[in-house]
Amino acid sequence: MIAVVGGSTCPESDAAMAYAVGHEIAARGHTLVCGGYGGVMAAAARGAREAGGHTIGILSGDDRSGANEWIEFAIVTGMGHARNAIIARTADALVAVGGKYGTLSEIAFALILGRPVAGLGTWSCTSPDGDTVPIRHCATVAEALDYCEQPGA
Repeated sequence: MIAVVGGSTCPESDAAMAYAVGHEIAARGHTLVCGGYGGVMAAAARGAREAGGHTIGILSGDDRSGANEWIEFAIVTGMGHARNAIIARTADALVAVGGKYGTLSEIAFALILGRPVAGLGTWSCTSPDGDTVPIRHCATVAEALDYCEQPGA
């Protein structure tokens, strides 16, 4: 399972990138995990479903009706942003496309859990002691998915 994370609202360029990521995830035989709502999440889920793949939405609210139309399996948590930990725990790897603070929290949870994180136009961080945070910044969708598929990435 590969998670795609990013803004619930986003520029068209992020939506197009997320669609391509979702499509490639499905084309490579993986299941897509996301937050299940709009923006990057909807674009990635649409790409995955249109490529014949499966999609799981880990919803922050109490109601499945808020999930975007491309979510095949909606999981209701009622946890708000705390559900970001579940997204990171469920996925084997994470691709971040753009995003704001919610995306940053998903990246942080994934890194805490030892999951590989590929970035496409997303956060670039350093720790207080100056270490670079291990987000693999990628130029293409294929590069991001190749990184996610590497054993021990």
